[in-house]
Amino acid sequence: MTRRTGTVVSGIRMPFIARGDDLADIVVSNILDVCKITDTDVIAVTESIVAVSQGNFASVGDISRDVERKFGKDQHIGIVFPILSRNRFVQILRGIAGGAKRITVLLNYPQDEVGNPIMDLKRWNPYDHVPDAKQYTGKEFRKRYGEYVHEFTKLDYIELYESISDNIDVILSRDPAEILKHTKNVIAADVHTREMTKDHLLRNGASKVLTLADILNEPDASRGHNEKYGLLGSNMFGKDDVKLFPRDCDRFVKAVQDEFFRRANARPHVMIYGDGAFRDPVCGIWELADPVVCPGFTKGLDGSPNEVKLKNVVAGEKDKKEALRKAIDNKDHSTLSLGTTPRQYKDLLGSLADLVSGSGDKGTPVILIQGYFDNLLKE
Repeated sequence: MTRRTGTVVSGIRMPFIARGDDLADIVVSNILDVCKITDTDVIAVTESIVAVSQGNFASVGDISRDVERKFGKDQHIGIVFPILSRNRFVQILRGIAGGAKRITVLLNYPQDEVGNPIMDLKRWNPYDHVPDAKQYTGKEFRKRYGEYVHEFTKLDYIELYESISDNIDVILSRDPAEILKHTKNVIAADVHTREMTKDHLLRNGASKVLTLADILNEPDASRGHNEKYGLLGSNMFGKDDVKLFPRDCDRFVKAVQDEFFRRANARPHVMIYGDGAFRDPVCGIWELADPVVCPGFTKGLDGSPNEVKLKNVVAGEKDKKEALRKAIDNKDHSTLSLGTTPRQYKDLLGSLADLVSGSGDKGTPVILIQGYFDNLLKE
C-alpha cells in the first residue's frame, strides 16, 4: 500500500523533572513506551528540562555579586538595549542593580530587538525624517509619543523597570552610545546584536563593556553558570532565581543517542531546542529571545536541506516519479531548488519542536519527529 503520511510530529508527555534526575534515561524510557525508534527519527528535548535536571540555577544575589566583582564596588553601570520582558529581564535587572551604586537603562525605540513595542507603532514612521532628540527620559518620551502599555502584557515597561529599584533610571535612544553621557561602564544586554553593540560602545569611548554572556559565565560550586552564554537564554525561576541556559549540551544529546542504541539498537538524531526562530504575523514579535534555537545536537543534524522543487521537476513530465528519481539522484540541485534562505536543520527542527510543545501546560517538553528526512519516493 502506498504510504499516506510524510513528516509526523508528536509531543511526548513527561513526568516533572527535578534537579539530579537522569534525564537521558527518562527521555528514552518515555519514548520507547510510545513507539519503535529508527535511525532517521529526531528526538528534540526542550532546553528547560535539561537545565533543571542539571540544577543550573542562580539567584538574584549571585548576579549582584558577579556584577560587582567584574565592575568593581559602587559603580554607575549602564545597561543598553535589553528586551522588554518580565520573564527574561526583570530578575537580571534586579541582580545588576544589587551589584551597582546606580543603574541607567537605555531602551531602544520604537521596539526592542525581538519586536516588543515601547510605544504605539501607529505614531512611528521610519520614513519620516523629523529631527529627533538623541535621548529622552521616560517622561519626555511619553510626552512626545504618548502613554503606552504593551498590548499583550498590559505593562508599561519604562515604569516597570524603574520600579525595580530606587537606583534605576530609564532613558530612551536609538543610539546605544548615548549611555556614555551617563557612564563609561556598560552592559550590552541585547541578544543577537550584542557584539556589534559592544564594538560601537568601545569605539565611542566606553571604558568597560560586558555582554550578558559575560555574567555568570565562570564555574562556581555555589551556583549555576554557562561558559558560553552566561545570562543569555536565562529566565525567571521562582521569586528570586533564574534558570540558566543548559550546559554540556553535546554531551547530553550523545548520552541520549547512546542509550537508544543500547536499548533499541537505533541511533536517532537528538537535539536540545529553545525558542523557535519565527515571527508572529499579527503582532510582529520575533520569538527568538534565546541566543540560539539549538544549543546541542548530534552530528547528523549539522547542515542544510538539499531538496528539489517538486513542481519544477515534474512540470511537463509524463513519468513524474521517474523525473523525481533522476532529480534526487542528481547531486547538483542548484537549478532545481531555487531557494534563497540557507536554513539549518537544527533551526528548522528546533522551531518545529517549539511550535508543537509550546511553553504552557501541555506537558510535552520532548518532541518526536518522524519522516522528516524522507522524500516522496520513500514508501
